[in-house]
Amino acid sequence: MPSLCSKQQLRRNSFKKGVTSEDSRRKREDKTISVRKNKREDKLRKRRNKNPAKPTESSGAIVPAGTTPIPTITDLPALKQAIASQDRPTRYEAVRQVRKLLSKEQAPPALEVIQAGLLPVLVNYLGHTNDHEIQFEASWALTNISSTDHTRAVVECGAVGPLVLLLKSPNADVREQCLWCLGNVAGDGAELRNLVLGTPGAIEALLLNIQHPANISMLRNATWTLSNFCRGKPQSALESIRPVLPALAKLVQCSDHEVVSDASWALSYVSDGANDRIDAVCKTGVVPKLIELLASEKANVVTPALRTIGNIASGNDLQTQAIVDAGVLVKCAPLLAHVKKSIRKEACWTLSNIAAGNNKQIAALMSNRAIMKTVITIAEEGQWEVRKEAAWVISNVCTGGSSENIKTLVELGTLQSLVSLLSVSDPTVVTVALDGISSILKKADDLAAYVMMIDELEGIDAIENLQQHEDEDIYNKAVKMIEQYFDGDEEDEENSGPQNNVNGGTEFGFSQDSTNMFAGNSMTTFAF
Repeated sequence: MPSLCSKQQLRRNSFKKGVTSEDSRRKREDKTISVRKNKREDKLRKRRNKNPAKPTESSGAIVPAGTTPIPTITDLPALKQAIASQDRPTRYEAVRQVRKLLSKEQAPPALEVIQAGLLPVLVNYLGHTNDHEIQFEASWALTNISSTDHTRAVVECGAVGPLVLLLKSPNADVREQCLWCLGNVAGDGAELRNLVLGTPGAIEALLLNIQHPANISMLRNATWTLSNFCRGKPQSALESIRPVLPALAKLVQCSDHEVVSDASWALSYVSDGANDRIDAVCKTGVVPKLIELLASEKANVVTPALRTIGNIASGNDLQTQAIVDAGVLVKCAPLLAHVKKSIRKEACWTLSNIAAGNNKQIAALMSNRAIMKTVITIAEEGQWEVRKEAAWVISNVCTGGSSENIKTLVELGTLQSLVSLLSVSDPTVVTVALDGISSILKKADDLAAYVMMIDELEGIDAIENLQQHEDEDIYNKAVKMIEQYFDGDEEDEENSGPQNNVNGGTEFGFSQDSTNMFAGNSMTTFAF
């Protein structure tokens, strides 16, 4: 059986690639950089119209006087018979009662309505072009069915084509309700979203309603629907949504924060991924406005604007430079202390991608010492998800920055933050911290001083302990750092016993060269 020593030697000889320069600038990671929780996502991707109908003046919708009893599931057989009546008032009231049944606050009985065979009738009534009231009620009922888990049933009944055609209806209420229903269908997932996008005239008709909205309610619903056209994984093909980008660039200029929020989310979906997607967003000229939105008092505006900016920061040097030139660093500084953890986290992620940029971009980041001081503090003391992102900022500056940048980081206390991260349970963060410390030592103007600081922070002990880490990459990095900077070769220790340090102790031995190095630099050679 191989000895422990030989096993360790085998591990030492199989150094793995750690976090490379290609890894440092990171694209969106759904699991670790998510902003909206699942429940929030579900709420936003589909919406049910629960409010009483408020037809516009142009609709001419007739709401019968008096109140009628709220229908129940037991009324479905009678409603099925009435909805097929040849008498128009009877037919209209039946459709209206089905819509009311589906507008219940809790658990609308969509499945029961489908099982009653009413869905094909509702879809059929979309084609009654001379009866806007029935079209409105039918499309409202379909909207609420599509907001449930039974969206596909609406599609399979052939509703998408008629809904798209009705986006050009002369009746504003019908148009709004139909685009709302299409938004629910697109929000169900990539397959149905692509089906809607592939329906002839869908994009063009939606854009017409955005360019000429009948009212603010329609503009809000149209913008939300457009955001669902862009959201989802796998992503919408860039060419299929490229025509909507100029409209989104205008929508973020709107005075209504709901419109701005949904338009910004749409831009975040488009810019998430390859550089050609980022380039398409940047070419709309929207970057300065997005930077401006970072100062909004509305968190639902800041969050998607910051997410889009973060996506742009993950692109190439030219794309990253676009947000730096637009003043992202000044706007990001207050966000590091934002009340919402997700915004603090996203701000750090954005800064980490700037820190992974070229020398000019790193210099711009390092010129704002207040930002870096805050990031360093977060890396040591912040909430865990934010700490992780702050660690990337520091490590990326260490990896790509100059020796002068390293000196500034150390003056600001970065070694203490990095050492504190060596004992966390997340292997990726430990690796990032090790890479940061390694880069600091590699670029140190005064290596002995930095080694002494790490030792005083108990960092050498922490790195030694990582030689027992179950992660192969972390083990290898720790061994290499000990051998390269702290003279702790395991085989020498095993063969010759513990080395006495300059104080006569036997805890962790430095070589004679290391001892002399310390002796020549024992005074305060590094200014704080």
